[in-house]
Amino acid sequence: MSVTDQIKEIVNRETEAWNSKNVNQLISVFHNDMVWPWPPTEKHHDPMDWVLVQGKFNAERWKQGWQQLFDTHDLVHNNRSIKRIQVSDQQDGAFAVVDIDTLWKNKKTGEEMNWKGRTCKTYSLTNEGWKMIHQVGVLDYSNM
Repeated sequence: MSVTDQIKEIVNRETEAWNSKNVNQLISVFHNDMVWPWPPTEKHHDPMDWVLVQGKFNAERWKQGWQQLFDTHDLVHNNRSIKRIQVSDQQDGAFAVVDIDTLWKNKKTGEEMNWKGRTCKTYSLTNEGWKMIHQVGVLDYSNM
């Protein structure tokens, strides 16, 4: 399998984890050194406004956070489209540009939370295969 196909597989595995609300499958894509900054909205391009919701990857803590989301929200839709994959000359690093439209609805309040825009997922080849080491939070680039 080509490196590009391996990156497509991990992006698709993550998408399927969201679709099935499978926290263990979701956790399987993350690198142990991942830190995940996140913009408060898709309009906040300036990292001065970003937050760290989870801190450095910790499987148990991240599982708890994602499971809480899964338990309290219905997934209305999760549309994702890979726009570009770039692999390093050394074949040990890659990134995928992915357009997403993921809509969650709070089961109690009905409040919607929409992750909509473009993200860049960065991967590193480890002894365990490809792992996501960084992701730029979902941003709207439609007016740029």
